Amino acid sequence: MTVDELAEELAPLALKRFNETIALRLGALLVAIAEAEKMPVVINIRSANRTFFHAALPGSTAVNDNWARRKSNTALYTGQASMIVTLRFQASGRTLAIEGLSSADYAESGGAVPLVVDGTGPVAVCTVSGLTQEADHALVVRGLRALRAELA
Repeated sequence: MTVDELAEELAPLALKRFNETIALRLGALLVAIAEAEKMPVVINIRSANRTFFHAALPGSTAVNDNWARRKSNTALYTGQASMIVTLRFQASGRTLAIEGLSSADYAESGGAVPLVVDGTGPVAVCTVSGLTQEADHALVVRGLRALRAELA
């Protein structure tokens, strides 16, 4: 996917509101999908100062927790999906390190998607780690689509 295609994909996934109940529901939807498809992933939903949901499914490891943290940091810092950031950096030849961000705390890898509230902007981030970066991103999108359908 291109940056423009990713932005188009994410635009209709904005939420009317966000709170602990919505975070829990999104987490549960993602866990259900991942369990049904036997995906060894970590799922994390958090803001800059608070974790709303975290699950480590069978087959995932501590490495996935660390990747989720680093991808979340990237999305929180930029306000953009980590997949978009990664593609933009690849196209420009830039890196997070060039931007002054440590690879110990930030990752150029897809799978972290900001949770955007209409009229407010990004309020949290939902991150998946354990698959390819494209599959991690796609799982978050699937969960957000399912959540939006429930909230409609």
